[in-house]
This record gives sequence, C-alpha cells and structure tokens, in this order.
Amino acid sequence: MEPRLTAKMMRGLPGEGSESARRKAAMTELARKRRAPGLLAYDDGDCVGWVAIAPRPELVRIERSRATPRVDDVPVWVIPCITVAKRARGRGIAVELIRAAVEYAAKQGAVAVEAYPRASNQRVKDDNVFYGTERLFRRAGFRTVRKPLQGLHPSWTPRVTVRVDC
Repeated sequence: MEPRLTAKMMRGLPGEGSESARRKAAMTELARKRRAPGLLAYDDGDCVGWVAIAPRPELVRIERSRATPRVDDVPVWVIPCITVAKRARGRGIAVELIRAAVEYAAKQGAVAVEAYPRASNQRVKDDNVFYGTERLFRRAGFRTVRKPLQGLHPSWTPRVTVRVDC
C-alpha cells in the first residue's frame, strides 16, 4: 500500500487496530475491485511471488516523488514493487511476473509500463530490494529511458526509469 498512499493518508485509513491492520484492510478492498492491484505467482499451489501494477496517478507517492518524476506525458502504468520468496528465487519467476504484469496492463488499456529499479545490479539486503534492478527489467523487455537523477539526497537509492510499450 505504501506507493498508493502518503504517510498521512495511511494514518487516516479507516478501521480498528494497528496501521498494519488498516493497510491490510485497504488492500483487501482494492483486491475486491474489478481491476487487480497486482498479480501473484504460484508454484504447485504455493504463493511464491507478487508484483504490483497500477496507473501512475493511483500511486500517489510515486506521482509526487522527486526521485521518480515523469519522463513525459505518456499515461504510463507503473510496477512499483516485485518480490519473490527466497525459496523460489533464481528460477525466472520475477521476469515472468513482470511480463505478466505488462500483459495485464495492456489488456486494461495501458500504452506503456514503467518501473524505477535500482541503478545498481548488485544483490542487496536492505529495505529497498523490492524495486528490482535495471538488469531484471531489461531481461523482461524494458529499456532505460532515464539514468539516475543527479542532486538527490545522498541517502536515496539511485534509480533508473525503465519502460516498455504495450
């Protein structure tokens, strides 16, 4: 839910309990809508991956972020995050999830899909691994349309903008 809502919006989610419980309830509501908030990957009935996909304007934090400004006026959809369970990594599931998300977006009328992965292709173990890497998105057919922005806060993860036409 993080790319969809600002911190203030998350605090204002309706419902009882912790912020985590309210986010879960908000995601449940999204999942009940006609258009899915993302796709799941299964291996023998076991969920092993997730990719989020949505029109850029629905991802408020991305739309407002100085780290991910618009490249142009193309009405893109965005893949803000992707994750594959540790036990299922190294089998191409992430690439297939990305391709499936692009196909899904195209069926929903998208003309292009963007993502903002790490500029580095090194494997990392930090909170920002869910962005994916430039290499991962290239393997899924994306091209780089903008290199990392200069002058951003030094603690921000350098990211590229990648895109594929639908």
